[in-house]
Amino acid sequence: MSKAEHNLRLDYVEFAAPDLEGIKHFYTKVFGWQFEDFGPDYVAFNDGRIDGGFGRGTSAGAGLPLVIMYATDLEAVEADIVAYGGKIVKETFAFPGGRRFHFADPGGNVLAVWTDQEVA
Repeated sequence: MSKAEHNLRLDYVEFAAPDLEGIKHFYTKVFGWQFEDFGPDYVAFNDGRIDGGFGRGTSAGAGLPLVIMYATDLEAVEADIVAYGGKIVKETFAFPGGRRFHFADPGGNVLAVWTDQEVA
């Protein structure tokens, strides 16, 4: 692959997870990601815009860098995260330009979701 528009842009992100079936279920249900298995210890995903993967292992947990996703309905995504086994690790807070919260997925990876939408 050699595409000029991909040059110097984020192209792939990898996480660790001890339970790949559980992580696939969580991200499929909450965010609609599609997955492809590559053997027993790795699963690739596509979120509709970027590709990545989960390798079997222990996550780094909270820390940087922090992957942040956008949502038009922050409260609905937060409810889905909790319903499918995620945990809110930093409650929703406002910042200039929007609101966001941080969550831990079932594998312990910490990500965030933000919106520029006002509180409903």
